[in-house]
Amino acid sequence: MKSARQDKIVELIRRYNIDTQEELAARLKDAGFQVTQATVSRDIRALKITKMTGTDGRTHYAILEDARDSSGSRYRSVLSDAALTVENAQNLVVIRTSPGMAMAVAAALDAFRWPEILGSIAGDDTIMCAVHSDAEAAEVKDRLTAMIR
Repeated sequence: MKSARQDKIVELIRRYNIDTQEELAARLKDAGFQVTQATVSRDIRALKITKMTGTDGRTHYAILEDARDSSGSRYRSVLSDAALTVENAQNLVVIRTSPGMAMAVAAALDAFRWPEILGSIAGDDTIMCAVHSDAEAAEVKDRLTAMIR
């Protein structure tokens, strides 16, 4: 059941510009799946679904493909489009994004699988990445800054 539900989620997100978990849950219910918002939330995390800004300027859910495909160009695009500033403080890197885009940028960072980054936490427009050392944080900052120019 979980696999079929998640396949349907991917299909719905590719077909429609869905912008809320409630809308996704409603479409799943219309397709015959009985879900709660919590289940939809878990599936979104498991499928690495994030919000992206569409050509119309509105955000909607999108499936991020594997960063190894096409040298991560899709992720580089997310970073260059949404990330505004990058700062480091000791072993932390703080990234400011356009409103509502921090989760997409954090997903892109996760997909790069940079060994220096231990993990990241995203809010609405800010991401904090924990890095192994102060020196590596400076390197991550420089790499990210070069990507968003």
